Amino acid sequence: MAFLGEIFDVNAMPEGKSYDLIPEGWYNAVISKADLGQTKAGNGQKIDVRFDITGPMHQGRAIFTAINVRNPSQKAEEIGRQQLGEIMRAIGLSQVQDTDQLVGGQLQIKVKVKNPSDEDKARGYTESRNEVGGYKAIAGSAAPMGAAPNPAPAKAPWGA
Repeated sequence: MAFLGEIFDVNAMPEGKSYDLIPEGWYNAVISKADLGQTKAGNGQKIDVRFDITGPMHQGRAIFTAINVRNPSQKAEEIGRQQLGEIMRAIGLSQVQDTDQLVGGQLQIKVKVKNPSDEDKARGYTESRNEVGGYKAIAGSAAPMGAAPNPAPAKAPWGA
């Protein structure tokens, strides 16, 4: 047993966020996180991206996606690189060498609702979920090509 040091009353606790599905459509968003990681199989690399919706509705909700950048499947890698290119064009970057350069980028994302496939159901995923189905610049607000929305800090060449 561990005493909390105070009494917590459920009536004084804030309400949690909604996890209901976001309706399909285009939403303004900002990239709040982009991290390089290994694919589930461990034989490739992906960029895990978090988009925070800024409007016109559902502000504050987050949508996540993974973008294959290295994969033994040529098709998976090609699709991932197309997605990364769409994001870069939408936020005005002509080159990226660090995932931090994506953070702070503002764009529109196309939110879709994906129903579970038979394979998903076999793995225990029975509920529909949101996924990102496209990227484009916010009308009139794209950064000039080559400008970084949030430049990555300089890194030492030896990785220290």
